[in-house]
Amino acid sequence: MKTTPTTLSDRFNAMADGLTTALGSLPALVGSVLLVVVWALTGPIFNFSDTWQLFINTTTTVVTFWMVFVIQNSANRASKATQLKLDEIIRSLDAARNDFIALDRAPEEVLVEREREFEELKNGDAHDADGDTHRTAEPASQAADQRRAAAGADERGNRPSHRDDMRRTKGTSA
Repeated sequence: MKTTPTTLSDRFNAMADGLTTALGSLPALVGSVLLVVVWALTGPIFNFSDTWQLFINTTTTVVTFWMVFVIQNSANRASKATQLKLDEIIRSLDAARNDFIALDRAPEEVLVEREREFEELKNGDAHDADGDTHRTAEPASQAADQRRAAAGADERGNRPSHRDDMRRTKGTSA
């Protein structure tokens, strides 16, 4: 799905992606090593002057400063695209819990709770209010179940989706 950038932001994103790819390559590494070697070899010509040293220091600082923004832009876009792909998978799977879609914006406590829940599910253990361990395949968090129920979600956290609405409208079922 290749499109021609139209806005300044789109052009910057395309340039950032291209620069990140190009400057993260082996030829770019070789070129940077050659530049430093040539700079070092010119030291005797310039008597290792302050200006000679300032050239490499300034050049590397400015390039590094710019590349922080370029790389961060590409990383943010790649991360967002990955997140959207995962969100689409969660939305499309009937067994997936829809409340996981917004997990990347959840407070740290919620992330820790989900991690603990999955660790317990992996081990097949759940703890009751007295701290007793029971073997179970159900989520360990009753508070999460209550939040899902209050939000109108089923036991897996799924709320009616756009797909469900379409099925009801067409009179079909999955």
